Amino acid sequence: MMLLYLMAFLDRVNIGFAALTMNQDLGFTPSIYGWGAGIFFIGYFFFEIPSNLILEKVGARLWIARIMITWGLISAGMAFVSGTWSFLALRFLLGVAEAGFLPGMLLYLTYWFPARHRAKFIALFMAAVPLASAIGSPISGLLVSMDEWLGLKGWQWLFLLEGLPSCLLGVVVLHALPEGPARAKWLTASERAFVEADLANDRRNAAPNAHHAIWPAMTDWRVLVLCGVYFGVVIGLYGIGLWLPQIAKAMGYSNAAVGFIVAMPYAVAAAAMLAWGRHSDRRGERVLHVATAAAISSLGFFGGGRRHCADQLRGQFGRLCRTLFDGLDQRKHGKFLLGNGGHGGLPLCGGRVGVAIEGRGVAQPGTLDASLLTCIQV
Repeated sequence: MMLLYLMAFLDRVNIGFAALTMNQDLGFTPSIYGWGAGIFFIGYFFFEIPSNLILEKVGARLWIARIMITWGLISAGMAFVSGTWSFLALRFLLGVAEAGFLPGMLLYLTYWFPARHRAKFIALFMAAVPLASAIGSPISGLLVSMDEWLGLKGWQWLFLLEGLPSCLLGVVVLHALPEGPARAKWLTASERAFVEADLANDRRNAAPNAHHAIWPAMTDWRVLVLCGVYFGVVIGLYGIGLWLPQIAKAMGYSNAAVGFIVAMPYAVAAAAMLAWGRHSDRRGERVLHVATAAAISSLGFFGGGRRHCADQLRGQFGRLCRTLFDGLDQRKHGKFLLGNGGHGGLPLCGGRVGVAIEGRGVAQPGTLDASLLTCIQV
């Protein structure tokens, strides 16, 4: 599941690396690029809830496989964009195809793990967000440099080689992902019975706080607060993810160097996210863990724009990066990494949102669970 979400997030944000050469090749202005980056979420918004309701009806295995295969094909199809309208159309369709994937996967985790264990497993699953950038950024930086190989531009190879693997993983899901513990062939009968009894007990304990209709649950103040929290999280997450490669490129680095530079803060974020999820489970506390991660992120953004903060960090980060890249300007890079080091807290906050829903008894198994998780993510 972590690998699936890694590919999903990579296919969302690889446009940031493609833009390093695609914008010039196709004559895209920053405004056109911004519309293309954002229109993805319009398609995602309108089809998110219907997609998750269908997932609950037809089953996780079939619907997640459908999502992956269609988004992989559309992402690979981005290689053949020829102008503004084809660019906008494919980005919109990519959002439609991927709609429902994340809340659907979070819903699927509730089929396996009781609430007391979900924080660490959701953190492990959502660590795919920083890992997608930590692993995918260097690869994307190298791919976008493959200009004119077999007659294709580097950005075209980027979309093809990062989109088609999602199709293959969709086929794997279709044949390997069980609908739940009851159909997991690798579990013994006694293990299946234990897991299902544990989950049933978890549902009974949550029942007094449960909503039993979708719309009253969606107007619950806790759901609305979490919507606001998640809204703040994703502004920073995608604002950085979609524009960061171009920011680094403007500092004078090569495409390959940009990939490695962008990867560094995300590698740290992945490790921190896993540790934070385990800490949340040990303490049995959710709200402060969400708030702390978000506060650290906001301080990172604020500090990233302060010259004196950059000066303090430039020595350590400058020496590290100078070892990797010739001609590093220490002031610029210290400032650059400070803002994105704080950004590492954003995926922690995103992971905690899903956990907080489960831990507070708002979402319950079934269609209501899918709808609430989807509402908050939308």
